[in-house]
Amino acid sequence: MRLLVVASDPREFTGIVSRSESLQNLPLAVDWTRHVRLNGNELLLIANGVGVARSAAAVDAAGPWKPEALASTGFCGALDPQLKIGDIVAAECVVHGAQRYATAQAGGPVVVTTDRVVQTAAERRNLFATGAAAVDMEAAGVASRAMALNLPFFCVKAVSDTAGEDMANDFNRALKPDGHFDTINLLLGALGRPITRIPELIRLGVRCVRVSRALGDFFADCRF
Repeated sequence: MRLLVVASDPREFTGIVSRSESLQNLPLAVDWTRHVRLNGNELLLIANGVGVARSAAAVDAAGPWKPEALASTGFCGALDPQLKIGDIVAAECVVHGAQRYATAQAGGPVVVTTDRVVQTAAERRNLFATGAAAVDMEAAGVASRAMALNLPFFCVKAVSDTAGEDMANDFNRALKPDGHFDTINLLLGALGRPITRIPELIRLGVRCVRVSRALGDFFADCRF
């Protein structure tokens, strides 16, 4: 299967790339891309920044490749208190506002796509009350394009922060209109409250490695 896989950041693909056979890369108008073979499938991996618009634009850019299915992957925040760091969330439905997108994976949980970083445990509890198990910021963009193209859609996320966590760093303030985080803004903010904010950034960096590895293991064993 020719599977187009979209995430926000190249680090979310580290585990997949490490398990894959590299193919000739394709020049696309996106931030980052790799063309690989994994588990009998031909995958076009694209990282194109945070948000629905950026993920939808990634699908548009890959149109000439003619994928047979689309997938949204990467890191997500847990809403369900039972989810742990590195747990895989293979959703059966993605919700964005009033819109609901069914995936090709039956029997899984619901992922809600938001337009801002969900940073507090209170926000997570409110979203969990709607029936969603996890939150992200890109899946609905890929889902909307899959619906328009009449292609199968998958949503496979891995938990990078738990339901009970409050984030000390203001990631919403650091998120730029182009879908990328302003690292200088984050570092300056962290220096203002170094005792809580710097350890959080270090912890998130360590988690990225672990969670990306979990995604790589899942894709290496999954049958789409």
